[in-house]
Amino acid sequence: MAETFNKQHEHYETMVRHIKNVRQIYGCNNNNSLGLAECVKKIREEHEAHYRVSLKLIGYDFSLSVVPLGSAGDNTEEPLPPHLKLAQGEFKDASDSAKATISKGTTIQELTGWLLRSTDQMAKQVTGATANYQEQRRLTDNLEKNIKEVKRARDLSQRYRQRAREVHSEVAEIAKTFQ
Repeated sequence: MAETFNKQHEHYETMVRHIKNVRQIYGCNNNNSLGLAECVKKIREEHEAHYRVSLKLIGYDFSLSVVPLGSAGDNTEEPLPPHLKLAQGEFKDASDSAKATISKGTTIQELTGWLLRSTDQMAKQVTGATANYQEQRRLTDNLEKNIKEVKRARDLSQRYRQRAREVHSEVAEIAKTFQ
């Protein structure tokens, strides 16, 4: 379970880092939130003369869509400005990380649920594992610490998963607004 939790934590931190990178690229760091609406608006405004910029959401995948304006008959496609290309990559990576955060959260929820439902059974096994009182006390203390860590991991995992869902909800709202 620890490995799964560590993976989810890594995905969550990666999602946060990519969102912060987008906010930094476009100077949307006015507050400490992970909000994207302000940034998408700034990106659109900065590039509206040359590109139609929007967020696309398909299932759990989201991306920054950039369509050149006035290129109907023009076959010479200009490369995107570096910071716009970078922002596209950051959105894609944030999307992948958010999706993985949610996915790992489901697994952790199942694992922690099973472990916490098995607490009484594990306590009985610890009690019967040895006749030595000191050893029983040590095993019981270890079990209590482990259960405490399982609960902590469950709570953090739920927060990570909820935050990733909030990012998806915000992206869905932005995608509807800026079509």
